[in-house]
Amino acid sequence: MSEPFYAGRVFRPKPGATIAAGIVLVILIGLGVWQLQRLTWKEGLIAERHDRSTAAAIELPAAGADTSQLDFRHAQATGSFDHAHEMFLAARSMNGNPGYHVVTPFKLADGRTLLVDRGWVPLERKNPPQRADGQVLGEITIDGLLRLQRPKTWLEPDNQPKDNLWFWVDLPAMADYLGLPPDQVTPFFLEAGPAPNPGGFPIGGQSRTELPNDHLQYALTWFSFAVILAVIWFLYHWKTPAEFAAREQQNKSRR
Repeated sequence: MSEPFYAGRVFRPKPGATIAAGIVLVILIGLGVWQLQRLTWKEGLIAERHDRSTAAAIELPAAGADTSQLDFRHAQATGSFDHAHEMFLAARSMNGNPGYHVVTPFKLADGRTLLVDRGWVPLERKNPPQRADGQVLGEITIDGLLRLQRPKTWLEPDNQPKDNLWFWVDLPAMADYLGLPPDQVTPFFLEAGPAPNPGGFPIGGQSRTELPNDHLQYALTWFSFAVILAVIWFLYHWKTPAEFAAREQQNKSRR
């Protein structure tokens, strides 16, 4: 009868390898814990965004009001569109089709201007005559999600106001493009809801309220690496005396 695989094995950890493995192990566990913290943060952010976007619509805050908690708040506004001064957010796609988002000034009763991302149009519908039915006139009430301006990311190209080509919403620059004082344009904009426009364009409801949340997978990956490292470290130092001797001899021959 053969002896069990563990028969005669002894555990002799080497200080150098143990210190190195310990440092890496701490790093791997730290990365896993960090991802769990990120998971909690992301879940809270998703819940907050969901609650704000699905709550009853609020009226637009007055000039000078605190706007710090407005991002993704469901809101309504009454006024009229200034279709003669549309702006275009480039590199926007819908179901894999390239196009633009149409940003239109919306004149409010108190004299302020609210910029409204009315939604997506395909490339061939950029020019207003190609979607004339959607150029709604007169006073109307619109519905959507309020958005605060976010910083430009390093992946986004610079805006090109001279060509009325924008890659990200820059409220002060857009106010300047419209010839309006910055304080006359609200410090937030509105992404129109999914209510269809006459003629079908622009297509609203383009707000992205969902967020990718892979932090649990990342945490499990780091913890798995930590377990694998611990197993390798243990097996490396758990051998028979003959195996230890052979390894020492091999190390000497390499020197």
